[in-house]
Amino acid sequence: MRALVIYCHPKEASFTAAVRDLVLERLRFAGAETRLIDLYRRDFAPVLSSEELDLYVDTPANRVPVAQDVEDVLWCDTLIFIYPTWWYGLPAMLKGWLDRVLLPDVAFLMPDGENDNIRPGLTHITRLGAFTTCGASWGLTQMVGAPGRRTLLRGVRAICARRCKTTFAAHYLMDSSTEASRRAHLQKVARKMDKFIGAVPAKHSEVRA
Repeated sequence: MRALVIYCHPKEASFTAAVRDLVLERLRFAGAETRLIDLYRRDFAPVLSSEELDLYVDTPANRVPVAQDVEDVLWCDTLIFIYPTWWYGLPAMLKGWLDRVLLPDVAFLMPDGENDNIRPGLTHITRLGAFTTCGASWGLTQMVGAPGRRTLLRGVRAICARRCKTTFAAHYLMDSSTEASRRAHLQKVARKMDKFIGAVPAKHSEVRA
């Protein structure tokens, strides 16, 4: 298993960082090769520039500005996103990563003379996961449509392998969370990860507020 973890949070001592550490722990326990892209630590530039847009369908020249990220995406068979949900969606930095890295002839194939729609390009990815926190309740998030989750587990999933396995966990009402609720959520993440990657359960990490 080759797992790429895309992590997006500005605070190293956040609860999202605790989720990240637990996910990486479970991957290592399962013997997976892992790579971590920490967007804030790298100061990733999320804006798709005019120059990049001009080269967007010019392959492989479109890969040059984000060559390492593209290489990581092509390397992995397991892709996991860990992030906070802001305004019901993905943080700007994570959305910008999707815009700049999941390019034509990397993530999908553009329409051509025989096909009038895009076609999947991430068919080597057989597992797709998303772990997040939400200030809103589950009900309010569903009423709005959970656009962040839909972008990843429907949009990105649609261009992965046909039988791509998915997993998802969110701690809702994060702003009124307690030590007990956070601990319970980490236990949930650990169970989901073990099922997702086929690991044998072990003692789970301690919660960090």
